[in-house]
Amino acid sequence: MSSDWFEATVLDGRMATPNGRLLTLEVPDWPGCEAGQHVDVRLTAEDGYQAVRSYSLATTGPSAQLELAVDRLPDGEVSPYLVDDIRAGDQVEVKGPIGGYFVWRPTQSEPVQLIAGGSGVVPLTAMARAHRDVGATSELRLLYSVRTPAYAYYAEELAGMANLRLDWVYTLAGPEGWTGSLGRVNAATVAESVLSADLSPTVYVCGSNGFVELVASLLVRAGHEPARVRTERYGGT
Repeated sequence: MSSDWFEATVLDGRMATPNGRLLTLEVPDWPGCEAGQHVDVRLTAEDGYQAVRSYSLATTGPSAQLELAVDRLPDGEVSPYLVDDIRAGDQVEVKGPIGGYFVWRPTQSEPVQLIAGGSGVVPLTAMARAHRDVGATSELRLLYSVRTPAYAYYAEELAGMANLRLDWVYTLAGPEGWTGSLGRVNAATVAESVLSADLSPTVYVCGSNGFVELVASLLVRAGHEPARVRTERYGGT
Protein backbone atom coordinates (compact mmCIF):
# COMPACT_ATOMS: atom_id res chain seq x y z
CA MET A 1 0.00 0.00 0.00
CA SER A 2 1.20 3.49 -0.80
CA SER A 3 1.38 5.82 2.21
CA ASP A 4 0.80 8.83 -0.01
CA TRP A 5 -2.43 10.70 -0.60
CA PHE A 6 -3.28 11.15 -4.29
CA GLU A 7 -5.29 13.96 -5.81
CA ALA A 8 -8.37 12.49 -7.49
CA THR A 9 -10.74 14.27 -9.87
CA VAL A 10 -14.36 13.20 -10.18
CA LEU A 11 -15.09 12.23 -13.78
CA ASP A 12 -18.63 10.95 -13.37
CA GLY A 13 -21.27 10.12 -10.81
CA ARG A 14 -24.56 8.31 -11.31
CA MET A 15 -27.21 6.95 -8.99
CA ALA A 16 -27.25 3.15 -9.07
CA THR A 17 -29.72 2.41 -6.26
CA PRO A 18 -32.26 4.55 -4.35
CA ASN A 19 -29.52 5.62 -1.93
CA GLY A 20 -26.31 4.60 -3.68
CA ARG A 21 -24.10 6.33 -6.23
CA LEU A 22 -21.27 5.11 -8.42
CA LEU A 23 -18.33 7.48 -8.70
CA THR A 24 -15.54 7.37 -11.27
CA LEU A 25 -12.33 9.09 -10.22
CA GLU A 26 -9.24 9.95 -12.24
CA VAL A 27 -6.01 9.48 -10.27
CA PRO A 28 -3.03 10.33 -12.52
CA ASP A 29 -0.35 8.85 -10.24
CA TRP A 30 -2.31 5.75 -9.26
CA PRO A 31 -0.01 2.68 -8.91
CA GLY A 32 -2.68 0.13 -9.87
CA CYS A 33 -4.57 -2.31 -7.68
CA GLU A 34 -5.64 -5.93 -7.24
CA ALA A 35 -9.21 -7.20 -7.35
CA GLY A 36 -10.79 -6.74 -3.92
CA GLN A 37 -8.71 -3.85 -2.61
CA HIS A 38 -10.07 -0.56 -1.32
CA VAL A 39 -9.08 3.07 -0.81
CA ASP A 40 -9.41 5.69 1.88
CA VAL A 41 -11.16 8.85 0.70
CA ARG A 42 -10.38 12.12 2.48
CA LEU A 43 -12.48 15.27 2.37
CA THR A 44 -11.19 18.60 3.69
CA ALA A 45 -13.57 21.40 4.68
CA GLU A 46 -12.80 25.09 4.21
CA ASP A 47 -12.00 25.39 7.92
CA GLY A 48 -9.45 22.56 7.65
CA TYR A 49 -11.58 19.84 9.22
CA GLN A 50 -10.93 16.47 7.59
CA ALA A 51 -12.98 13.29 7.41
CA VAL A 52 -11.77 9.94 6.06
CA ARG A 53 -13.80 6.91 5.00
CA SER A 54 -12.90 3.63 3.27
CA TYR A 55 -14.55 2.46 0.05
CA SER A 56 -14.04 -0.72 -1.95
CA LEU A 57 -13.02 -0.54 -5.60
CA ALA A 58 -14.93 -2.11 -8.46
CA THR A 59 -11.90 -1.64 -10.68
CA THR A 60 -8.67 -3.57 -10.87
CA GLY A 61 -5.36 -3.46 -12.74
CA PRO A 62 -3.22 -0.51 -13.83
CA SER A 63 -5.98 1.90 -14.93
CA ALA A 64 -5.84 5.40 -13.44
CA GLN A 65 -9.66 5.50 -13.41
CA LEU A 66 -11.16 4.15 -10.19
CA GLU A 67 -14.79 3.24 -9.63
CA LEU A 68 -16.36 3.04 -6.19
CA ALA A 69 -19.87 2.90 -4.78
CA VAL A 70 -21.18 5.02 -1.91
CA ASP A 71 -24.33 4.30 0.08
CA ARG A 72 -25.85 7.37 1.71
CA LEU A 73 -25.89 7.07 5.52
CA PRO A 74 -28.42 9.39 7.18
CA ASP A 75 -25.98 10.48 9.89
CA GLY A 76 -22.83 10.17 7.79
CA GLU A 77 -20.15 12.86 7.55
CA VAL A 78 -18.89 11.83 4.11
CA SER A 79 -21.47 9.72 2.29
CA PRO A 80 -24.24 12.38 1.95
CA TYR A 81 -21.77 14.72 0.24
CA LEU A 82 -20.45 12.01 -2.10
CA VAL A 83 -23.96 10.86 -3.01
CA ASP A 84 -25.82 14.17 -3.22
CA ASP A 85 -23.40 17.02 -3.77
CA ILE A 86 -20.10 16.13 -5.42
CA ARG A 87 -19.94 16.87 -9.15
CA ALA A 88 -17.70 16.15 -12.13
CA GLY A 89 -14.54 18.23 -11.85
CA ASP A 90 -14.53 18.27 -8.04
CA GLN A 91 -11.51 16.88 -6.26
CA VAL A 92 -10.94 14.58 -3.29
CA GLU A 93 -7.90 12.78 -1.93
CA VAL A 94 -7.44 9.01 -1.98
CA LYS A 95 -4.91 6.71 -0.33
CA GLY A 96 -4.27 3.17 -1.50
CA PRO A 97 -4.54 0.60 -2.71
CA ILE A 98 -5.23 -0.99 0.67
CA GLY A 99 -5.57 -4.69 1.50
CA GLY A 100 -3.75 -7.87 0.61
CA TYR A 101 -5.93 -10.56 2.19
CA PHE A 102 -9.34 -9.95 0.64
CA VAL A 103 -8.12 -10.17 -2.97
CA TRP A 104 -8.43 -12.56 -5.89
CA ARG A 105 -5.32 -13.09 -7.99
CA PRO A 106 -5.00 -14.67 -11.46
CA THR A 107 -2.56 -17.23 -10.03
CA GLN A 108 -5.44 -18.83 -8.07
CA SER A 109 -6.83 -21.93 -9.75
CA GLU A 110 -9.33 -23.19 -7.15
CA PRO A 111 -13.11 -22.66 -7.48
CA VAL A 112 -14.29 -19.30 -6.16
CA GLN A 113 -17.54 -18.47 -4.39
CA LEU A 114 -18.51 -14.82 -3.96
CA ILE A 115 -21.24 -13.82 -1.50
CA ALA A 116 -22.41 -10.21 -1.29
CA GLY A 117 -24.91 -8.21 0.69
CA GLY A 118 -25.94 -4.85 -0.80
CA SER A 119 -22.98 -2.66 -1.75
CA GLY A 120 -20.69 -5.46 -0.58
CA VAL A 121 -20.84 -6.60 -4.20
CA VAL A 122 -18.40 -3.85 -5.24
CA PRO A 123 -15.07 -5.62 -4.53
CA LEU A 124 -16.60 -8.91 -5.70
CA THR A 125 -17.48 -7.26 -9.01
CA ALA A 126 -13.81 -6.35 -9.34
CA MET A 127 -12.95 -10.02 -8.80
CA ALA A 128 -15.48 -11.19 -11.40
CA ARG A 129 -14.16 -8.65 -13.89
CA ALA A 130 -10.55 -9.70 -13.26
CA HIS A 131 -11.48 -13.39 -13.55
CA ARG A 132 -13.14 -12.68 -16.91
CA ASP A 133 -10.39 -10.42 -18.24
CA VAL A 134 -7.60 -12.95 -17.69
CA GLY A 135 -9.67 -15.80 -19.12
CA ALA A 136 -9.59 -17.83 -15.90
CA THR A 137 -11.26 -21.23 -16.23
CA SER A 138 -11.93 -21.94 -12.56
CA GLU A 139 -15.56 -22.13 -11.48
CA LEU A 140 -16.92 -18.80 -10.28
CA ARG A 141 -20.25 -18.20 -8.55
CA LEU A 142 -21.87 -15.18 -6.92
CA LEU A 143 -24.68 -15.23 -4.38
CA TYR A 144 -26.07 -11.69 -4.13
CA SER A 145 -28.50 -10.63 -1.39
CA VAL A 146 -30.42 -7.35 -1.75
CA ARG A 147 -33.67 -5.91 -0.41
CA THR A 148 -35.28 -5.59 -3.83
CA PRO A 149 -33.96 -5.51 -7.42
CA ALA A 150 -33.73 -1.70 -7.21
CA TYR A 151 -30.97 -2.00 -4.60
CA ALA A 152 -28.66 -4.17 -6.72
CA TYR A 153 -25.43 -2.73 -8.05
CA TYR A 154 -24.11 -3.95 -11.44
CA ALA A 155 -27.10 -6.30 -11.91
CA GLU A 156 -27.12 -6.19 -15.72
CA GLU A 157 -23.36 -6.50 -16.06
CA LEU A 158 -23.12 -9.40 -13.63
CA ALA A 159 -26.03 -11.23 -15.26
CA GLY A 160 -24.26 -10.94 -18.61
CA MET A 161 -20.92 -12.40 -17.52
CA ALA A 162 -20.38 -15.75 -19.20
CA ASN A 163 -17.71 -16.70 -16.63
CA LEU A 164 -20.06 -16.24 -13.68
CA ARG A 165 -23.06 -18.08 -12.27
CA LEU A 166 -25.28 -15.56 -10.47
CA ASP A 167 -27.84 -16.45 -7.78
CA TRP A 168 -30.12 -13.94 -6.06
CA VAL A 169 -31.56 -13.60 -2.56
CA TYR A 170 -34.25 -10.93 -2.10
CA THR A 171 -35.09 -10.01 1.47
CA LEU A 172 -38.18 -7.84 0.83
CA ALA A 173 -39.47 -8.31 -2.73
CA GLY A 174 -38.25 -9.97 -5.90
CA PRO A 175 -38.66 -8.89 -9.53
CA GLU A 176 -41.95 -9.26 -11.34
CA GLY A 177 -42.74 -12.95 -11.71
CA TRP A 178 -40.35 -13.98 -8.93
CA THR A 179 -41.39 -17.37 -7.58
CA GLY A 180 -38.52 -17.95 -5.19
CA SER A 181 -38.61 -17.43 -1.46
CA LEU A 182 -37.91 -14.13 0.28
CA GLY A 183 -35.79 -13.54 3.36
CA ARG A 184 -32.25 -13.66 4.63
CA VAL A 185 -29.55 -16.07 3.53
CA ASN A 186 -30.01 -19.30 5.48
CA ALA A 187 -28.74 -22.88 5.58
CA ALA A 188 -30.97 -23.88 2.67
CA THR A 189 -29.58 -21.01 0.57
CA VAL A 190 -26.03 -22.14 1.27
CA ALA A 191 -26.88 -25.74 0.37
CA GLU A 192 -28.55 -24.74 -2.91
CA SER A 193 -26.57 -21.73 -4.14
CA VAL A 194 -23.02 -22.03 -2.75
CA LEU A 195 -20.24 -24.25 -4.05
CA SER A 196 -19.92 -27.39 -1.96
CA ALA A 197 -17.26 -27.51 0.73
CA ASP A 198 -16.08 -30.75 -0.91
CA LEU A 199 -14.74 -28.64 -3.81
CA SER A 200 -12.54 -26.60 -1.41
CA PRO A 201 -13.48 -23.23 -2.88
CA THR A 202 -12.11 -19.96 -1.62
CA VAL A 203 -15.14 -17.99 -0.43
CA TYR A 204 -15.23 -14.19 -0.34
CA VAL A 205 -18.01 -12.63 1.76
CA CYS A 206 -18.65 -8.88 1.82
CA GLY A 207 -21.45 -6.85 3.38
CA SER A 208 -22.61 -5.38 6.66
CA ASN A 209 -21.30 -6.73 9.95
CA GLY A 210 -24.47 -8.70 10.62
CA PHE A 211 -24.61 -10.14 7.10
CA VAL A 212 -20.98 -11.26 7.16
CA GLU A 213 -21.26 -12.86 10.60
CA LEU A 214 -24.40 -14.75 9.59
CA VAL A 215 -22.99 -16.01 6.30
CA ALA A 216 -19.61 -16.98 7.76
CA SER A 217 -21.28 -19.03 10.49
CA LEU A 218 -23.53 -20.77 7.94
CA LEU A 219 -20.54 -21.62 5.76
CA VAL A 220 -18.60 -23.15 8.64
CA ARG A 221 -21.64 -25.20 9.66
CA ALA A 222 -21.87 -26.42 6.07
CA GLY A 223 -18.32 -27.76 6.27
CA HIS A 224 -16.26 -24.94 4.77
CA GLU A 225 -12.86 -24.52 6.37
CA PRO A 226 -12.71 -21.18 8.23
CA ALA A 227 -9.32 -20.47 6.67
CA ARG A 228 -10.89 -20.57 3.21
CA VAL A 229 -13.62 -18.07 4.11
CA ARG A 230 -12.37 -14.52 3.62
CA THR A 231 -14.50 -11.65 4.86
CA GLU A 232 -14.73 -7.91 4.37
CA ARG A 233 -17.31 -5.85 6.19
CA TYR A 234 -18.53 -2.31 6.51
CA GLY A 235 -20.30 -0.53 9.36
CA GLY A 236 -23.85 -1.19 10.46
CA THR A 237 -25.68 -4.16 11.83
